[in-house]
Amino acid sequence: MTDEFILNNLRIKHKVISVKHFQELQSDIEKTEQDGNLSDNKVFRYYIGNFKFQVPESLPDAKYIVVLAIEHNLAKVNFHLNGQKHEIIFSSPYHNLGVSVEEMGELVEREIIKEAGFKVEHNRAMHIKLLAVRSGLGRYGRNNICYVEGLGSFLSIYTFFTDYDFQVDNWHELRMLDECENCSICFDNCPTGAISEENFVIDIEKCIPLYNEIQGEFPDWFQSGIHSSLMGCIRCQQYCPANEKAVEKILQLEDITEEETKMILDGRLEEQLALSIGRKLKMFDNVKHVEYFLPVIKRNLEVLLD
Repeated sequence: MTDEFILNNLRIKHKVISVKHFQELQSDIEKTEQDGNLSDNKVFRYYIGNFKFQVPESLPDAKYIVVLAIEHNLAKVNFHLNGQKHEIIFSSPYHNLGVSVEEMGELVEREIIKEAGFKVEHNRAMHIKLLAVRSGLGRYGRNNICYVEGLGSFLSIYTFFTDYDFQVDNWHELRMLDECENCSICFDNCPTGAISEENFVIDIEKCIPLYNEIQGEFPDWFQSGIHSSLMGCIRCQQYCPANEKAVEKILQLEDITEEETKMILDGRLEEQLALSIGRKLKMFDNVKHVEYFLPVIKRNLEVLLD
């Protein structure tokens, strides 16, 4: 089953997969590790450090995982500085969807399970991209990103355990997009060579989001022209044939004023002004997030405006 739903004007697709496949899923990751394709980069390892395919202790009777893909389109925002307007793309995973985890869980209960008395628990401490492809919901692109038919790669994936028995078994071999056959657009457009024709798994240490979504200085080998997004990178997705329709659906965010742009570039932390910026970028809404993300945005914005 792959029904499509609409939640807050956003398209959602789903598949279900039995937890009995966890051993096979874990073996997929272990093989990637054994083949030397799972990077030892400390930031990457921090991200995946607690990932494991296992039934949570809080829901020991879980039988299935519901995998949801929700469209999460690119955004663009105008930064005003010195009387000029600078339009900058904002990569999709970083701005708020406007849909809560609770709302997604309620959709699972109401539209997918459709029966009362069953538990639903959100969990993302797994390799959810692999889970989505193994469930048949998505396919890998040559850029190692998950694509879902009709949504492209600009999406977010949510996973929910449930004790409901769907009595179906969505299990697929790892599959690559048909469009990737005889296509080199993604690795031709990757500015760092993170994607190669020879190896299906990307070189994560050359992947720009590993560096521009966290605080700190960029590596010496970074060149100013490689950046394409306020955070993250869209070079391998922007010109991908599988994103032909998805890339046109760009969300226009509220302009960042001259005063706000200067505050970012000056590194000033004026709480109310910073929260105004966060609201416009749909990115942070509390002081702790401001303290972390403003230095990141300052560094990235300086590079993009240079």
